[in-house]
Amino acid sequence: MENLAPAPPSNLMIGFGLSMNVCFSITIIMINKWVYVYGKFPNLTLTFIHFVITFLGLFVCRLFKVFKPANLSILQVLPLAMTFCGFVVFTNLSLGTNSVGTYQIIKTMTMPCIMIIQTQFYKKSFSLAIKLTMIPIAIGVFLNSFYDVKFNLLGIIYASLGVFVTSLYQVWVGEKQHEFQVNSMQLLYYQAPLSSAMLFVVIPFVEPDVWSFHGALGEWPIHVIGMVLLSGVVAFMVNLSIFWVIGNTSAVTYNMVGHLKFCLTVVLGFLLFHDPISMLQLLGILLTLSGVILYTHIKLKEQKTMAVKLPMSTKE
Repeated sequence: MENLAPAPPSNLMIGFGLSMNVCFSITIIMINKWVYVYGKFPNLTLTFIHFVITFLGLFVCRLFKVFKPANLSILQVLPLAMTFCGFVVFTNLSLGTNSVGTYQIIKTMTMPCIMIIQTQFYKKSFSLAIKLTMIPIAIGVFLNSFYDVKFNLLGIIYASLGVFVTSLYQVWVGEKQHEFQVNSMQLLYYQAPLSSAMLFVVIPFVEPDVWSFHGALGEWPIHVIGMVLLSGVVAFMVNLSIFWVIGNTSAVTYNMVGHLKFCLTVVLGFLLFHDPISMLQLLGILLTLSGVILYTHIKLKEQKTMAVKLPMSTKE
């Protein structure tokens, strides 16, 4: 008997999922900033803890029958786990060798890269109107970051590799759900432990002092450890929402939401951490937001047009 595919979520449900992703993502950014600035906790180790807690959270969900595990092999999930670890490692290397402004500007190439991958390898197309929404976003990010742009060859190589691997990871998060006929929880349930194991192998080379008996593990006070664990719990919700959003929309839509989160993070950084912000940066934020709003308007309009055409098409 052929399995019936679940009905696609409504626009209201998608809007709710996107809102939850934004809320959880902004929350974890603020928590992580505190952990990095005041707790001096290493980045890669924090990501490892995030995925360990994500797996534990999914294991509890499985025990309570929130979802049923799919029958996936390690080889099927391995490419997704490898691109995730590559994304984490190259992002850290990029941040370590580039200024924040350079990192943000090169990061805007993620969405064009996703479009190229999906067009060339997954036979997807994007309208000219959708492509043009990238212009105000790119200009907005540039205005917000150009004051801190400092290029160097090694940094550009790391950032470019980071963009490519991140794009591939985000495309596969959606494509693998459809290819394997699994939902976001089922796929993440297999990816999380595999990614954790890979990061566990990498950490001693990137952050060698973390796991030493006389190193930093014994130096963090209890309130820092508490914030790290809180960060892990929120990361569990972030990871679930990322997989759900990409699986039910697209990697391009998720990137658009990422630009919205970037704007909100800058504003909250100003309000909560008193980070300096100039009028030019405010202009950049407004331009970026205009691109996100324009994309949303065009996407909803295209979906409405497709919904009208669908009943007229021949159904198999």
